[in-house]
Amino acid sequence: MDRRRTHRVSAYLPVRVWGMDAQALPFMQLAKITNISTGGAVIEGMRRQMKPGQTVHVQASGGTAQFRVAWASASKSGELGIERLASEPAIWNVNTAVCGEFVGKG
Repeated sequence: MDRRRTHRVSAYLPVRVWGMDAQALPFMQLAKITNISTGGAVIEGMRRQMKPGQTVHVQASGGTAQFRVAWASASKSGELGIERLASEPAIWNVNTAVCGEFVGKG
């Protein structure tokens, strides 16, 4: 059984990510979202090492928002799990509940 609080949908969404890396150095880079929910996402292609708890800015076609790093992979794919801060807008322009229903019926 899935313990997630919200629906999660596979996606391919190019984004711009910036903030401070694990060594407290500023960065800005392009990456891609591979999995989204209303409250967060998985980013792939991060070239900088990040630590859980850090804050990053993410810009997508729907706007810009701040996210907290929930987890960071040490693998070559550079995956990063992020959670949207409560005060920030949703920027995905995707209704994950409806997408989840279609996936379940397909």
